[in-house]
Amino acid sequence: MEVTNHTTVTEFIFLGFSGAPSLQLTLFVMFLTVYLLSLMGNTLIIFIVLMDSTLQTPMYIFLGNLSFLEIWYTTATVPKLLATCLSKIVTISVSGCVTQYYFFFSMGATECILLAVMAYDRYVAICSPLHYSLLMSLQVCLQFSAGSWVGGFIAPVLPTILISRLNFCGPKKINHFFCDSDPIFKLSCSDTFLVEALGYTCSSVVILSSFLLTMSSYGKIVFTIIRLSSREARKKTFSTCASHLSVVTIYYGTIIFAYVRPPAKYNFTIGKVVSVFYCVVTPLVNPLIYTLRNKDVKKAFRKYIAQRRVFWIRRVQKF
Repeated sequence: MEVTNHTTVTEFIFLGFSGAPSLQLTLFVMFLTVYLLSLMGNTLIIFIVLMDSTLQTPMYIFLGNLSFLEIWYTTATVPKLLATCLSKIVTISVSGCVTQYYFFFSMGATECILLAVMAYDRYVAICSPLHYSLLMSLQVCLQFSAGSWVGGFIAPVLPTILISRLNFCGPKKINHFFCDSDPIFKLSCSDTFLVEALGYTCSSVVILSSFLLTMSSYGKIVFTIIRLSSREARKKTFSTCASHLSVVTIYYGTIIFAYVRPPAKYNFTIGKVVSVFYCVVTPLVNPLIYTLRNKDVKKAFRKYIAQRRVFWIRRVQKF
């Protein structure tokens, strides 16, 4: 089909979860609560890492990056999701839709790479502790962090350019709560074979390669833990990476289900439900797991609270 530069549709309408009108208010309250808790939890982690000098190590620098990423990752989609729960008509311009697509998949790719880097960090710390300071110096840590962001934001550039060149002639209702790839392709009156194939290839390469690298690191960690003679040492060592593995399992499990499959197999209803897990739930799971299971973070938080308490007591006493 011949493609022209003329676009007849200038905006899309999100359908969200309109198929369950009686649950809209309940869904709004639930999604808003999770979203606010996610913002507060991830902001708290960033604050603690920046304020406590004992947490200025590669593991917590990566954690701070992950928390910063999660704030914007969930903010890219949840506001529109909340709007669809309150209003019957929620629109987004075509250019806004393409922009949302790019930033959502950029941050998704960044998270994949960052989780692989964090797994490698734990692998070096546990399997090669004597070489850790050399292999994971502050300079190397910052290079890994920057590389994750750069690589993540480069990955979806070509698919995004091709999507921006598509024609949309109607209908204009997106059967989703954000501009995901398959719902966009369904609305295009252009030939989408090339962009679908490229998008599927890019997402599969990024997701599967980072997943395999992550699992390879954890596989070697588990093997090393098993070889430890002391039961207490095994328990302590495993606890340092158990939180990472929990986040990895939840995140990769949902995105592999959603994106590592032929486009023809896409089911919109299932797709929306699965999207809630990696768009809404996972950004909250990150701070919950790291704050509830990590002794260093809890210790730093209690230390900060104690310092602030002393500060205010002294200030009140002056008056």
